[in-house]
Amino acid sequence: MRNRAIELIKGKICVITGGGGVLGTSMARGLASEGVITVILDINEEAAYKVATEVASDYGVRSFGFRTNVLDRSSLEEVREKILREVGEIDMLINGAGGNSPKATTKLEQITEENLDQLEDGFFGLELEGFQKVFDLNFNGTLLPTMVFAKDMVARQKGVILNVSSMNAYKPLTKIPAYSAAKSSINNFTEWLAVHFAKVGVRVNAIAPGFFLTNQNRFLVTDEKTGALTLRGEKIIANTPMGVFGEPEDLNGTVLYLLSDMSNFITGICIPVDGGYSAYGGV
Repeated sequence: MRNRAIELIKGKICVITGGGGVLGTSMARGLASEGVITVILDINEEAAYKVATEVASDYGVRSFGFRTNVLDRSSLEEVREKILREVGEIDMLINGAGGNSPKATTKLEQITEENLDQLEDGFFGLELEGFQKVFDLNFNGTLLPTMVFAKDMVARQKGVILNVSSMNAYKPLTKIPAYSAAKSSINNFTEWLAVHFAKVGVRVNAIAPGFFLTNQNRFLVTDEKTGALTLRGEKIIANTPMGVFGEPEDLNGTVLYLLSDMSNFITGICIPVDGGYSAYGGV
């Protein structure tokens, strides 16, 4: 059954937003290894083209890289037309664009009696602009591409959408309220959209990565000068039963499962890929 399901995914076209990033690149490579045609979308055109070129060369499967802005509907519409013209009809969408920012991050984990004179280093020091930017990138950066790329899937009554959530959706981490709030909204949106599309053959699911070292979180968990774990990084490892950060490739099996017909009767779920983090109470 597995071989049949994997065979059916070969030659299908998958759009990956944020495909120039660490996790997007790995997902593109994992899908290409099974014969999927990948379309790498990123705001960094050079990164998108580089990933697509390397994927095509390494796996002998067509791959395309285009620049787009996931927060600009006209930019998405333009690249959609280019994909339809140069690649073909879109079968699958991975909403991988997202990330955090120091501007939406507090210096303090908690406000205590000892740091009441440092309120600007906590919640009260957050700037709305930074908070809004992170929330928009993660939530609207999932909403808008889905509006643009899923319409054809619904019309054909066939397709799969995979959103990228986070452990923050289950238990918000200290310091990063905007990212946590946005990822929580991704889970709710995934469930809502899954129900909305259920009668027309389009499935919608999500994955919730645990802790992987990416460009967005490296500044929080490793020391920039030494590369050693910060106190926060050590706490993450201590609360991950497997005791390590995830490798990008660790996501690929779950991604393939949710995009292929192996999960044909599954919609509206979010699968943690987290080394046991979500199962552990810290004791």
